[in-house]
Amino acid sequence: MRLVDGDGEQVTAACRFLDHLVDRGFSPHTICAYAYDLRRLFTFLTAEGMDWRQFRGPDALRLLAFLRRAPSRRPAQRLGLTVVVGGPEAPGSLLAPATVNRILAAVSSFYDWAVIAEEYDGDSPMQKRLDPALARVPDRHQPFMGRASRQQPTRRTVTVKQPRRLPRPVDEAVLEKFIGSLKRLRDLAVFLLMLDGGLRPGTERVVDLHEPRTLEAVSRYVMHKRPLDATSPFVFLVGGKGTHRLEPLGYDAVVRLFARRLDKLGLRTPETTPHALRHTHATAMWEGGMRELSLQKRLGHASPESTKVYTRVSDEAVLADYTRALENKR
Repeated sequence: MRLVDGDGEQVTAACRFLDHLVDRGFSPHTICAYAYDLRRLFTFLTAEGMDWRQFRGPDALRLLAFLRRAPSRRPAQRLGLTVVVGGPEAPGSLLAPATVNRILAAVSSFYDWAVIAEEYDGDSPMQKRLDPALARVPDRHQPFMGRASRQQPTRRTVTVKQPRRLPRPVDEAVLEKFIGSLKRLRDLAVFLLMLDGGLRPGTERVVDLHEPRTLEAVSRYVMHKRPLDATSPFVFLVGGKGTHRLEPLGYDAVVRLFARRLDKLGLRTPETTPHALRHTHATAMWEGGMRELSLQKRLGHASPESTKVYTRVSDEAVLADYTRALENKR
């Protein structure tokens, strides 16, 4: 993975950092995400006429403002209503707060590496503050440089406030109709893997899977429906006779398949996406008694904070428990 400038020349510091991530064993998908996030940093530096070594704390605040006004060109995965801001000269859809925070985290990791590699003078410009509460989180995410780092538990100062979201599992009745309507073995196997394995496209994970229906669907697809002339190492491929035949099935195609099927059933809502199947799996595992640390490992979350979303209780659940308690009291 390489980051290049407008002239096609490699951005040396960024490429060295990406090589470092390879040495650490990061997945290709994660390294690609870091590369795209660092592109935002170097786009900002180019616009400011600044070398990356000149970047300091006050510049981090200007980077935040730059990102908050940056347009989002990626099509919405929800395929539903969206908010567009500004007038004809405005960028339209903006980067989500979670995306901005992810970019800032990547920039922070880049400068952490640069300081230790002695490529950058002084402390990291992405300032942090001590967070004693984080030290009390069991099996918390380790600092960027692993156990070799002497960092105390900290949080970045420059961040965007994100709304606390509750997972949105797919309604059981909707799920039953959706799964029952899938006629193509490939599609059935893909969506059952996401539902029963908690998998998500584009991310490499190894999980235990003991669901007979999913194992049967995958086996039947591989043995009977996967193109025999395929040489790709990927399991799920584009079939038919089109120009993309035998290519790996991409995430955008999965999103379209999911949306079209729900449209035909008259069940699609903006919140019902393929990723909601992963939420459904995680919610079912948590409610079934899986420990938080085990759920974190199964989902592949680097930080326990990502898993805690499934331990939060919705207002509806609080009301249901309250009503049940009143009935028992009587």
